[in-house]
Amino acid sequence: MVDKDKYVIQAAGGVLWKNDGDQKKLAVVHRHKHNDWSLPKGKVDKGETWKETALREVLEETGYTAKIKKYAGSISYLLDGKPKVVLYWHMKIKSKKIDQMNGEVDEVRWVTVEEAEKLLDYQEELNIIKSMPKQRSKGT
Repeated sequence: MVDKDKYVIQAAGGVLWKNDGDQKKLAVVHRHKHNDWSLPKGKVDKGETWKETALREVLEETGYTAKIKKYAGSISYLLDGKPKVVLYWHMKIKSKKIDQMNGEVDEVRWVTVEEAEKLLDYQEELNIIKSMPKQRSKGT
């Protein structure tokens, strides 16, 4: 028999970027259940790839379909005593906002990296945001 408690929780998410005038902004979400600000992310569903999960979670939590630009990095931590790994990708908006957000998020905010530094509850996610080189972020 396989001990399911020994498995790693797999999750994926995205850093969704947009141009706002001459500034680059990214989407951060507020989850009412946890009362925290974070990047959009969620657990990998059975039969789903990491990238498919990241795109689905960004859509469900922000309302935007996205296009993956490049891998951003990963974080890991314990969740209720179980290891959890989250892979992230930098993304850009592919389509206009649609109304398909799930009920986990009660607010989406577009912020600069500097604003994210003050708002995000998890330092590891801030490190993921900063992995996008400034000279290569234009047009993403």
